[in-house]
Amino acid sequence: MDMIETAGLTKKFGDLTAVDGVSFKVAEGEVFGFLGPNGAGKTTTVRMLCCLLSKTSGEAHIGGYDVAKDHDSLEIRQMIGVVPDNVGLYEPLSAYKNLDIYGRLYGMTEAGRRQNIERYLGMLGLWEKRDVAAGAFSKGMKQKLAIARALIHDPKVLFMDEPTANLDPESSKTVRDFILDLKQEKRTIFLNTHNLDEAQRVCDRIAILNTKLMATGTPDELENMVGGKKVVVELAQASDAVVAALKKKFAGVAIVSDGAKLSVASADPDGQVPDIVDAVVRAGGRVRFAGVEGSSLEATYLQLVRKEG
Repeated sequence: MDMIETAGLTKKFGDLTAVDGVSFKVAEGEVFGFLGPNGAGKTTTVRMLCCLLSKTSGEAHIGGYDVAKDHDSLEIRQMIGVVPDNVGLYEPLSAYKNLDIYGRLYGMTEAGRRQNIERYLGMLGLWEKRDVAAGAFSKGMKQKLAIARALIHDPKVLFMDEPTANLDPESSKTVRDFILDLKQEKRTIFLNTHNLDEAQRVCDRIAILNTKLMATGTPDELENMVGGKKVVVELAQASDAVVAALKKKFAGVAIVSDGAKLSVASADPDGQVPDIVDAVVRAGGRVRFAGVEGSSLEATYLQLVRKEG
């Protein structure tokens, strides 16, 4: 089942097109990364999906509900949680009271609020700070509290807009680990980020956005868009006999550097490493190193973004 679906989603501000004809689907239980530079339209897209900003044209549905219909938008707001780029907490109030207020707004029972507050503050390492005013929290603690707030009513879909931006490495790791914990619960997560490493670690699929949608796929599929992967073998010396043996058995062999390094293009590089090494050794080659190299997600991202720019 597709939990999020857009078709030609577009947003214009006067003559400026912030989001241009974007179409994608996000399956239930999927962690979907929205990757793009600042100003690419990521936050604008999320605001349209969360019924916080009207679309100019196109279609968008959450759980089968239409974001453009007033009645449907109320249903959508009940089933989603949002971690915005600006946390916007009630700073004079304690962490517990911040969450309790939002639980009340969603009509939760006192027992339900208490259970979820303890659960999520505990998962995020904030339970011992539950009675401390949010204004006294560090930036990382405030971000974690904002994540707990978004989850207080157990939403089916969680939108996270740059959840680790400006956080220290330890806080960033806590947030990433928490996303992976939520992933085990089969919760649908829509992650806005310009952090490639973060997207690669936690996302099932990634869409690269630069006003227009440039590409969508798993991290491996996106990496293979630029050059694919290859087996690289470093030898003491790449003799003519070794090269001839590889060319006979495998297509796409090329001497890459100074005659001691060979690359073999392959549709299954991980599976063919042993066969390639065996062919080299049988031809008299002495192997110093063998492994798989390929284009990175960063290479794909930069090529697509620069192409559009």
